[in-house]
Amino acid sequence: MAREEVYHIPVMLQECIEALDIKPDGVYIDVTFGGGGHSREIMKHLGGQGRLIAFDQDPDALNNIIEDDRFSLIHQNFKFMKNNLRLAGVRQVDGILADLGVSSHQFDDAERGFSIRFDADLDMRMDQVSDLDAKKVLNTYSEEDLHRIFGMYGEVQNARSLAKTIVTARLTQQIETVAGLKEVIRRLVPKGKEHKYHAQVFQALRIEVNRELEALQEFLMQTVSLLKPGGRLVVMSYHSLEDRLVKNFMLKGKFRGEVEKDFFGNEIKPFQVVSRKAVTAGIQELELNNRSRSAKLRVAEKIEQS
Repeated sequence: MAREEVYHIPVMLQECIEALDIKPDGVYIDVTFGGGGHSREIMKHLGGQGRLIAFDQDPDALNNIIEDDRFSLIHQNFKFMKNNLRLAGVRQVDGILADLGVSSHQFDDAERGFSIRFDADLDMRMDQVSDLDAKKVLNTYSEEDLHRIFGMYGEVQNARSLAKTIVTARLTQQIETVAGLKEVIRRLVPKGKEHKYHAQVFQALRIEVNRELEALQEFLMQTVSLLKPGGRLVVMSYHSLEDRLVKNFMLKGKFRGEVEKDFFGNEIKPFQVVSRKAVTAGIQELELNNRSRSAKLRVAEKIEQS
């Protein structure tokens, strides 16, 4: 089995490749390299003059580098995409792919603290260098801020009670491990829905620790000037908060409010949506890869500005 398959089975691989509409001599960006599954497939469609530049802030992703002169990997968060591409002499590109999911590898590595399946220190940092980890969030954030992140990022039903329980518990003892957190919140977890509840709590912490929604918005805004007219933006998200940001940006060129119009009533927006509805995984993939069930793929094409 190839290394990228061990690290992470790429979700909707063929759908992503078709959505990018790859030109053999084009320049493409994969901003979520991970195990390299999507990148390797892109490389198969590039000719001798084609180029692929990938981004990943996770140090483990460096182990999966593709040995090919047409490929380069930049060890950075994708919110720094534009500046890093300029440093590499790249001003515009033909396509950008983002798979916003946490890789299987990160979930399966107990020490990273992403998974509810293992006991480990509460970490959840994608980059392993930030000073904000899940422990710091749980032990230092105010009750009001905890309520906000559990409600907004995790869509936890009893977010207020959850925040209060955590703040009360940490007065006696710091919450430092996955098992410790589970024990503190045990009485709040709905019977029969333990897995879903824990997953929502962990999702909220992960999004806060990695500032994921802020990074996504910064990244999306940079795609407007980077993509050539006719270039494709292909984004796969895994929860409603991300999907809403992606959908609004592709439809309107902004994250909230109505699309801007010129003096004559013509819409001013950078993209034309390729498919009005999000693309989802087929039955066969859903059976083979459980993590594909929540994936939504959206595709937009850069409009030629008049």
